[in-house]
Amino acid sequence: MIAPNKSIEAIKLRIGQACLRAGRNPADVTLVAVAKTFPAEVVAEAVESGVADIGENYVQELLKKRDQLAEKAIRWHFIGHLQTNKVKYIAEWIHLIHAVDRKELVQEIDRRAERAGRIIDLLVEVNTTGEQSKFGLAPEMALPFIRTLAEYRNITVAGLMTIGPFLPDPEGSRPMFRRLKELREEAKELGQPNVSMRCLSMGMTGDFEVAIEEGATHVRIGTAIFGRRQKPAR
Repeated sequence: MIAPNKSIEAIKLRIGQACLRAGRNPADVTLVAVAKTFPAEVVAEAVESGVADIGENYVQELLKKRDQLAEKAIRWHFIGHLQTNKVKYIAEWIHLIHAVDRKELVQEIDRRAERAGRIIDLLVEVNTTGEQSKFGLAPEMALPFIRTLAEYRNITVAGLMTIGPFLPDPEGSRPMFRRLKELREEAKELGQPNVSMRCLSMGMTGDFEVAIEEGATHVRIGTAIFGRRQKPAR
């Protein structure tokens, strides 16, 4: 485990440099610290070091940490593969759901959002690498899928999400990130009232700078902040 305060400072510097290269404002890029398997006290240290957005992969772990860190001003992101029967536990307060690729999941999010009296922002996950081991829609299916969501009034399709390939050279992720940005521009043209497309969640520890250069609004970083993952705490 590494000290979040120093690592976050270094990452923010790298985010700023990537934005400078791309002619972007660093304020337009949200750093989501992925806290999967790390204890609440470590997450608290990251928050105290200036991170306001925390991402979790498992609902049970998210609920536990949210309870332990109730006094902290945290925007919670769910970035894992969300099961429909777990939506009810997070619907009243989750800030952003990053990885939606099934209509039945959207139906449940919409239903729970209506009960909670709020609009829930979600991102459609796109499998831009074509790897069978990854969730997400094939790029050519993303827009048809979004069209099928037009009936839902309690959700906003706030953008798209992808996971780049795990390669030694981050440049290998650039075509996938570029494709996601192209899809976002195409989705904007749909004109659906519940589609905003303001978010592109892409880029992790190994390739977040390339993602920013290609237009990422949210980068999901775990290892570079907290170190290697510990055993899952579900």
